[in-house]
Amino acid sequence: MFLHKTLDSVPANPQSAGKGVSMKMLLSPDESPHFAMRNFRIEAGGHMPLHTNTVEHEQYVISGRARVVVGEESFEAKSGDVLLIPAGVPHSYETLGDEAYSFLCLVPKAPDTIALLSC
Repeated sequence: MFLHKTLDSVPANPQSAGKGVSMKMLLSPDESPHFAMRNFRIEAGGHMPLHTNTVEHEQYVISGRARVVVGEESFEAKSGDVLLIPAGVPHSYETLGDEAYSFLCLVPKAPDTIALLSC
């Protein structure tokens, strides 16, 4: 099956966890046989709280900078960076600077339970 979309044609859905977080479902699990592709955007001054997922995350940073915590490590992620967040590992994001932090996030087509560890 072939599918073509533009980023602008996909609606952004505000996320209840964190501050200034929205998500675009670029390829849903119904549209893709193995992965879902999402675009998260965290506005300047925003954050996504510490949480875990039952599936791994493959991420590519499109724009902006963020302090990212993965397990016991904390680092600055920026445009062009690639991240692999293993399943079950706590992670969080806090934007740095005046630009929104935007990243592609691919996850396997499998049940994903999210557990918030902080608000």
